[in-house]
Amino acid sequence: MGIFARTDRFSRLPCSGRSPVHRSFWLDEALDLRAEITPLRGAERTDVAIVGGGYVGLWTALTIKEQDPHVDVTIVEADVCGGGASGRNGGVVMTWWPKVSSLVALCGADEAMRLIRASESAINRIELFCSEHAPKAEFRRGGWLWTATTGAQLGAWDDVVTRAQTLGPGTFRSLSPEEVARRAGSPQHLGGVLEPSNATVQPAELARALRTRALELGVRIFEGSQVMAIRRGTPVTLETADGTLRADSVVIATNAWAASLRPLRNKLFVISSDMIVTEPIPDRLADIGWTGGEAVTDSQTLVCYYRTTADGRVAFGKGGWSIGMGGWMPKAMDRDASRAAMVARDFQRYYPQLRTTKIATDWAGPIDRTYNSLPIFGRLHDADDTIHYGVGWSGNGVGPSVVGGRILASLALRRQDEWSRSGLVTARARSFPPEPIRFVGAHVVREAIVRKERSEALELRPHKLHVAVSRLAPSGLEDKE
Repeated sequence: MGIFARTDRFSRLPCSGRSPVHRSFWLDEALDLRAEITPLRGAERTDVAIVGGGYVGLWTALTIKEQDPHVDVTIVEADVCGGGASGRNGGVVMTWWPKVSSLVALCGADEAMRLIRASESAINRIELFCSEHAPKAEFRRGGWLWTATTGAQLGAWDDVVTRAQTLGPGTFRSLSPEEVARRAGSPQHLGGVLEPSNATVQPAELARALRTRALELGVRIFEGSQVMAIRRGTPVTLETADGTLRADSVVIATNAWAASLRPLRNKLFVISSDMIVTEPIPDRLADIGWTGGEAVTDSQTLVCYYRTTADGRVAFGKGGWSIGMGGWMPKAMDRDASRAAMVARDFQRYYPQLRTTKIATDWAGPIDRTYNSLPIFGRLHDADDTIHYGVGWSGNGVGPSVVGGRILASLALRRQDEWSRSGLVTARARSFPPEPIRFVGAHVVREAIVRKERSEALELRPHKLHVAVSRLAPSGLEDKE
């Protein structure tokens, strides 16, 4: 009984511990099949072990090595680096300005602004990293258009823009409806604002370049090695199918898969995000005027997000459909044909002039949502300073993961500084209801949201019940109220 009480176990999830059934377009482009994959075999020892080889784990490793090259850092990844959310997302590099109200409520105005400014600096760091180490990541600072595609969405940004104007004047630029439609390439966009500091990248190329740089700095990386158990002690022991890794300090950076760990189970809610990418159509994009590299989102709760690529494709995604239960995720979180068709219909509704464009491929992936859609950090067990986590990126981790790496590096090295004492570390994360109440309730709320947003898409007034129930959804990508 004592052994199991001191052991944290990851579930054997359908989407974890193996190569996904279907890779993303980004990873198919970026993955060098000749790259050596080294699984963990036998018994190994390290100073800091990082579970998860995505953005958060890689930025943590790089930050530690930059601060102290003598620290032995080892990453253990179930798939390949970038095989999870880091290689499946939309590649939109955003700041935390859309979450300013949540940050102020959580941390206070001063700490919120420090974190927001850090997220702005994170974009600069990614730009510098791409220029030096990742030219194929196609970094482009085209800004983010926060738009309305129905009358009901108009003004969804007002509260955020007002708060941002008070704390950081000039952050958002007000645009005329005509300018929004021109920049987004479609009159379906009825209004919006621009946050010009944001950027886009080829996300898997960035992840793979981070892996290469980590190896250059001496980080050991074991891929194809799912951690199945974490045994607490001095040192901590990570167990995989074929080996063990003992470490003085452990960082959990597994994103959605962290929901299978008991201490985090009620703090994370797992949903899918689905994407399609078109064939290259640079001439047609020029015809409709979508040539500035802007990333675009609408203001739905089940948000649509989209951007163009360097070779003239449109990558279009939609979040929030498939729902996990605790640490269990269905296989459909890798890919689902019916959801991909739904995403394609939204793309064609927003861009009817591109209706005949062929869809090259589609994919999906799990997102770890928190109650306020901000990441959570801390000790996995309150009395144990050896295992820390940084999870809950809620679909907006490309840029803020740099900040997360700084926080986790300080926690792993047990440093007392502004990062280990950050408000994101010291604040108490709000929990969701336990399973199966959460699973059942999430489906009820999702159905209300779907019905509400379908009515709004037809410019009809949604049923009052659907409006009321949809308000039970946790905060989304942006603070809308």
